Order: sequence, then C-alpha cells, then structure tokens
Amino acid sequence: MSTAPNSTLITNIAEVFTADATQSVIRDAAILVEGENIAWIGPLADAPEADIVIDAGHRAALPGWVDSHTHLVFAGDRSQEFVARMAGQDYAAGGIAVTTAATTAASDYDLTRLVMGRAAEALAGGTTYLETKTGYGLSVEEEARHARIASTVADQVTFLGAHLVPAGMDAQEYTDMVCGEMLERVAPYVQFADVFCERGAFNEAQSRQVLEACAKAGLGLRVHGNQLGPGPGTLLAVEFGAKSVDHVNYLDDADVTALAGSWKGWDAATRTGTAGTVATCLPACDLSTRQPLAPGRELIDAGVQIALASNCNPGTSYTSSMAFCVATAVLQMRLSIEEAITAATYGGALALGVQDRVGSLEVGKRADIQLLNAPSVAHLAYRPGMNLTGPVFRAGVLAAGKL
Repeated sequence: MSTAPNSTLITNIAEVFTADATQSVIRDAAILVEGENIAWIGPLADAPEADIVIDAGHRAALPGWVDSHTHLVFAGDRSQEFVARMAGQDYAAGGIAVTTAATTAASDYDLTRLVMGRAAEALAGGTTYLETKTGYGLSVEEEARHARIASTVADQVTFLGAHLVPAGMDAQEYTDMVCGEMLERVAPYVQFADVFCERGAFNEAQSRQVLEACAKAGLGLRVHGNQLGPGPGTLLAVEFGAKSVDHVNYLDDADVTALAGSWKGWDAATRTGTAGTVATCLPACDLSTRQPLAPGRELIDAGVQIALASNCNPGTSYTSSMAFCVATAVLQMRLSIEEAITAATYGGALALGVQDRVGSLEVGKRADIQLLNAPSVAHLAYRPGMNLTGPVFRAGVLAAGKL
C-alpha cells in the first residue's frame, strides 16, 4: 500500500478505543496519520508502510479529550472560599465577583500568561480541543478584553457576559448592556454565547432576552442550567436549540423528556441526522460544591447525548483533569468506561458542533490521539487519581509528553 508523503505510523498499540459509533476496541493495533488527519486504523498485522514509525510501547490509545466547558480567563485565588465550603458553607454564585476584581486588575500580559499556562496543563492531561468562556469581566471593556485574549489560546470562545449582575447595578440595565454594546464588542472573538440561568444570577425573562439577542447576532447558544436547584434553564436551552445545557444537577421528568425529545431526529447508531441539546455533566464541580452528581446514567438511558467537561474555574472546579472527570463518572455516576470516555471526547465535540472533525478516532478526522501509560483504557477508572497520560498528539504532531 502506498502512502502520501509525511505519513506516520503509530505502531505497537495495546488497544485503541475509537469512541466512534461502534464503540470499537481494536487490540494489537496501529494508526496511520497523513498530515493532520487519520488515514487508517486497524490491526498491527495489517499496518501499511509509512515514512515515520513510532512505537507506542504497548500503550492504550484513545481520542484526545474535548473539554467543552471551562473558565480559564481569570486571575486571583479563591482557596479560602473552597475551605469555607468544605466546612459547610453553601455555594452561591456571588463568589464570581471576587474573581472579577482580581481579573480586572491583571495586565494583558499576566492574564494571557495565566490562560496559556492553564491550556498547557490541559494539553498535558490529554485535552486536544478546548473551549473557554468570558464572564469574569462583567463590563464592556473587560469582557471584550477577555474574549480577545481567550481567542488567542482556546479553540472556541463562549461569551458569558451574563454570568452575574455586578454589585450595585440594576439587573435589567445590566442585561440590556449584555445584549447591546457588550455583545457587539465581543462578537468578533467568540463563536457561542451562554447565560447563567440560576437563582442569584439571571432569571428566566433575562435569560430569554440574552439568548434571543445572541441568536440574532449569529452566535451558537448554550446555557448554564439547573445547577443549584430546579429551574427553567434546561427547557430554555431546548426551546432555543442550544448546543448544550451545562450542570444539569436538578432535573425533573419534564426536563429529561424535553432533552430526549431534542434528539428524535438523531440516529445514534450512525451518528447522522439533526443533533439535539447535549446535557453536559461537570462532576468535578459537583464534588467541589457538594451538589448531587448530575444524573448521567438516567440521561443516557433516556436517549440523551451527554458530555463530560472539567468546568475548570477558580471557585468551584479548579482542575482541567478530564481523566478525573471520567473516573468520577464511572465510579460515582454509574457510566461504563466506554460511555464516560465517549462523553469526554465525542460528547464534547457534539456540544461544540465539531463532531465531524474531532472527538473520535476515525479515518478522515484530525489526528488528536492520546496514549496512556497503561495497556487498557479501563485503567482510567481502575487506577483513579494516577497520572496515566503519556504522549499526546494534536493534529498529527506530538504536542505534549515524551515517546
């Protein structure tokens, strides 16, 4: 078999978990990369020739993580808030204001350096496609600045000016500003918009106003919903055709029915059709805030596509470890290892609308591949808390780790 120039064969792979529609596991495998894309996957015995051969050292291979929910643009420290919460204090959205003050005080240089450092940590942990949000600016100038900085680091940026109403400002006046001048200023740097539809943040009418304005501006939509208690966030997300609703800790039967209904035009067996609203579960945040874990098992059983994401942020989930989220989903949310990995890869890609490009190991997709220092992907949950991430390839290039 002849191959194009610049081909690389990753050989001696103990097993490949593809996270494709068939949930295939190929043992004693190899992967051929041509340029940025996967050109072939199969048994080692059938592997084609290539310009470069890389020995995987009998490691397991899986897609790079697709982290579809992070808040990386911040400065400051909220560890004392965490300590207080562990001592019994309830989480409230108002803690965001502490980060807003510290982030506003940071220079462009310092803030960019911080964001780049966090993105590098995520990549070293196997994350090869990364979303991040604004939301710690809460003024026109700061939100625009944060969007600009984020756009130089992340694969996708989400506008979250509707994160919290600043102290001393009328809620409706601030909502109008989010939907007007602020939206106009951030638009060149962002692909999506989000709203924190929650007690202590934005009510249903305000959330609806934000979603309508951002949809009119041509942005994709997502919603922070049902984190701190029952509320309208999930139903709003489905009504507006949002790509995702994130947190989903407190869902009632109507919420689950609405989410499942949004996937009626989707064929899960072939991954074709019209995608619905992804329910993004954030287990690291749930543990930190001591909220009930999102009902991932029940959502999957109802026919809802779920994602797992880190929610890396300074107040409620200061981690970018998707491996930790996968282990938690298996050990505490009752997902299988295959379901959890798929939610952290293909599920995230669905939530970001890039499932045709990343999120699974398939011929023609970008070669985002992580190798584990373990012979099986089951070790991600079998050995929780261990750093098993080995070499990480992004677009066919070794981007982190050592061979």
